[in-house]
Amino acid sequence: MAVRAAVLPAIGAPLEITGIELPDPGPGQVRVRLAAAGVCHSDLSLSNGTMRVPVPAVLGHEGAGTVVSVGEGVAHVAPGTPVVLNWAPSCGTCHACALGEVWLCADALAGAAGVHARTSDGTELHPGLNVAAFAEETVVSASCVLPLPDGVPLTDAALLGCAVLTGYGAVHHSARVRQGETVAVFGAGGVGLATLQAARIAGASRIIAVDVSPAKEELARAAGATDYVIASDSTAREIRALTGKQGVDVAVECVGRAVSIRAAWDSTRRGGRTTVVGIGGKDQEVTFNALEIFHWGRTLSGCVYGNTDPARDVPVLAEHVREGRLDLSALVTERIALEGIPAAFENMLAGKGGRALVVF
Repeated sequence: MAVRAAVLPAIGAPLEITGIELPDPGPGQVRVRLAAAGVCHSDLSLSNGTMRVPVPAVLGHEGAGTVVSVGEGVAHVAPGTPVVLNWAPSCGTCHACALGEVWLCADALAGAAGVHARTSDGTELHPGLNVAAFAEETVVSASCVLPLPDGVPLTDAALLGCAVLTGYGAVHHSARVRQGETVAVFGAGGVGLATLQAARIAGASRIIAVDVSPAKEELARAAGATDYVIASDSTAREIRALTGKQGVDVAVECVGRAVSIRAAWDSTRRGGRTTVVGIGGKDQEVTFNALEIFHWGRTLSGCVYGNTDPARDVPVLAEHVREGRLDLSALVTERIALEGIPAAFENMLAGKGGRALVVF
């Protein structure tokens, strides 16, 4: 059955909106009709080669929809079940999974090398980051679908698949923000806005949003920021001035650029924690001298997928949504059709904030 999809024909090439032929779900597979898919900066990183995946590919890794059909052996969902797509399913058997660090699963992206679908001329297509959510329908491994808890709008639930899990996990699992602590969030895009909401949920006393764009201040404050700083060479000094000359307890970097990682580190108090969520290229090198590492006693850590276990954390996030603590719709700056994805990529390159949501 042919469905429309956004296909990346080659690294660096523009996306093509075209029809693709999806197979029926085989053993252990599920076919999902997408309700919505978020346009994440990681998709842009895939298209420009910052993150390497086999091409041509159907991109899109943040989505939610309804199960259409299931293959042999699938029991946890059935036709009609609303689901969230999990682009990084854990195998449960590798070294990281055995340690309980499922976000570091060695085989999480093994499915990206498989054949997902074909174009009308028979060209084989790969599934981007496993789930190929930039399409009207997709066929995925059963491990890539999580039943959506009650009380979460299906369209907005797409954001649970990446941005919200990442931002929430960065605050609650990686940095482990405690009530009353001060937090700075660098970057007010989709993940950054989710991180601001997570810091508010954690009970942070002061939440400082940092971005290059003055236009994002309203979004950031609505998400929970108490202060807004325009990124510059003096960012760290401004943040220290807002925190009694100490610096914040926690800085979360959601951009993936050397300059903002360094600024986040410099903005953190002595003994504080700096968590890097942003995905940068190999050319983004950050330097530290040995004396400052000793003197400041800070912790610098990477953060993959928010250090989350989606099966455990999606129900927690759903409860926050139901209780009004987490507003998914506030993360969406525009709702677009499939054809609008290339323009959404351009907006990300231009530094426009929030999250574009493809609604099918």
